[in-house]
Amino acid sequence: MRYKITVFAPIESAEKIRQVLGDAGAGEIGEYSYCSYTVSGTGRFKPSTKANPHIGTAEKLEAVEEERIEVVCEKEKAKSVIEKMKSAHPYEEVAFDIVPLIEESEL
Repeated sequence: MRYKITVFAPIESAEKIRQVLGDAGAGEIGEYSYCSYTVSGTGRFKPSTKANPHIGTAEKLEAVEEERIEVVCEKEKAKSVIEKMKSAHPYEEVAFDIVPLIEESEL
């Protein structure tokens, strides 16, 4: 089984995170490696007084240009890929999604 892992990162950290994902084995499709898809957008958040934000200040709404990075990953590698992604990410709370994928032959 494979998963799609999507993570949201500030633009200045996106290349490092893509590299870490690929180094961990995410983004392998057939005879290709380090495959990813990226879309730019704006992330919005408001840190609480207990937060230690990488960007912004407590109790103030923030808008940050971010990249949405998507990769596929084999189930056996997923936990390790996510751990390494989190360790390379600058945010205190990393926003990411994990979506199970089916094979075309299963349709």
